[in-house]
Amino acid sequence: MTPPPNPVLEAVLSRRSTPRLTEPAPGRHDLERLVQAAATAPDHGRLHPWRLIAVTGDERARLGEVLGEAAAPEQARRAAAKPLRAPLLLPIVHCPVPDHPKVPDWEQLAATTGMVTMLSLLLHSHGWASIWRTGSAIQAPQVRKYLGVADGEQLLGWLYVGTRCTPGTSAERPPLDTTVKITWPDDASG
Repeated sequence: MTPPPNPVLEAVLSRRSTPRLTEPAPGRHDLERLVQAAATAPDHGRLHPWRLIAVTGDERARLGEVLGEAAAPEQARRAAAKPLRAPLLLPIVHCPVPDHPKVPDWEQLAATTGMVTMLSLLLHSHGWASIWRTGSAIQAPQVRKYLGVADGEQLLGWLYVGTRCTPGTSAERPPLDTTVKITWPDDASG
């Protein structure tokens, strides 16, 4: 007997990071709805130790200017063009609650990355594509200042969001060898 299709499983298995993105991207209403859903990712204490900054339109070029200033002179032009690779950029800011009595910093970081993972799956399941990019610019003081990243916060990178430039099926991934990633106690196999 074949099990019925499972849209969640299909989204997880078919999602791929997409380096080439074009219009359209989700609008404000759609993005807010998807972020609301992504915020249901595991988060001990429901601290929501993150925030996103929506960068669209001409703001992408202004961010590019700051990235160009932060780059080495020979890389400035290339760095300035990076925000133009997608119609929507979401700088991911990790905002941990310091010295929380029950939720250590590492667990808050896990909650932030879990939310971003969930958001990328939700975007994919709604027909958009994304890629999480980082680089040395996440540490650059002028980039942090431009984005309003405060002391105690960490810029984790950018989620580039839009529509896949070349529609179609994604490249197949080789199956994971779960025998080296899952340990079963000897008595549980029976």
